[in-house]
Amino acid sequence: MSLLKTLENKFFHAEIPYKPMGKYAHFLTVRITESYPLFQTDGELNKARVRAGIEDKSTISRLSMFKRKQSTPERLVGRELLRTYGFVKPEECEYNVEFGMNNPDCIIYGFAIGDSGSEKSKVVVDTAFSITAFDDSHETFTLNAPFENGTMASKGEKGSKPGEVTSRINQQDHIRPQVFFPSIVTLKDPTEASFLYVFNNILRTRHYGAQTTRTGRVRNELIGVVFADGEIVSNLRWTQAIYDQMKAAGTLKTPDPLDEDDVAQAAKTAIQSLMNEEFIVHTDLLDQDFDSLLREVKSLTASEDGIRALLAQADKEAKAYAEKHIGKKAKAGAK
Repeated sequence: MSLLKTLENKFFHAEIPYKPMGKYAHFLTVRITESYPLFQTDGELNKARVRAGIEDKSTISRLSMFKRKQSTPERLVGRELLRTYGFVKPEECEYNVEFGMNNPDCIIYGFAIGDSGSEKSKVVVDTAFSITAFDDSHETFTLNAPFENGTMASKGEKGSKPGEVTSRINQQDHIRPQVFFPSIVTLKDPTEASFLYVFNNILRTRHYGAQTTRTGRVRNELIGVVFADGEIVSNLRWTQAIYDQMKAAGTLKTPDPLDEDDVAQAAKTAIQSLMNEEFIVHTDLLDQDFDSLLREVKSLTASEDGIRALLAQADKEAKAYAEKHIGKKAKAGAK
């Protein structure tokens, strides 16, 4: 049963293939911070020293959003939906503990369980980089220790209790709101249901990075989808091309935040230019073509019947794949 009317069937497989078949769906995503998230390793924000643009050869430091910081929150949103609509029971599949091996999350995003089996992820996500430089994209906060009466004390100050001196807990760098991370999420060998499953996860995910229950609000704005017979440009090169576009247009207004409309326009112009340089067969859905697809996807996923139909089809395909391929691997490993 076809769930989409705006896309041709030629972009999708009828079932999840076991071997790579050379079909790719690339989701062109711009991740926009809306609070003060933390993308860090060992207590420090992740950053990289790279060239500012493709044309601009100066070197700057950029914030980095590692691939696991992106893919893990999105697959957890999908797992939550599968449990909500009864396709996965909590005791059947526990993330990073005991995978069920036969549901859409496990088959699409992959798993590894020692000798019990593994499945390579069909979702490819690479490190994303901020458009703006590190110095313009973060600030340092001092975290204080609160007392029950609502007062706080920092280092060298007397606290709420007479005669006692407390010290501040810590200082922590946070990413500022309205920092933009262009990111291409690639789905290899999509079926229609797996395409919609990943699409929906990207649209629904709202929190990324550390302390996701308290901060880390991020909004994903999709500007297009590219169907191709190979992988396309990297996140870094796309980000550098966007930087060049915005610099040429005079819309890099440091230290003020970037304007979202300016970023979206530069992102579309940059990807069109970069795709013209590619040596692959590709179909680019941007502007009105993508808007039609986005409206249809939102209409489908906004109703309980629609999301249930999507998940049911994805679950059917995942279980058929698991029975046909993972079952054989598990039996072979047991011999």
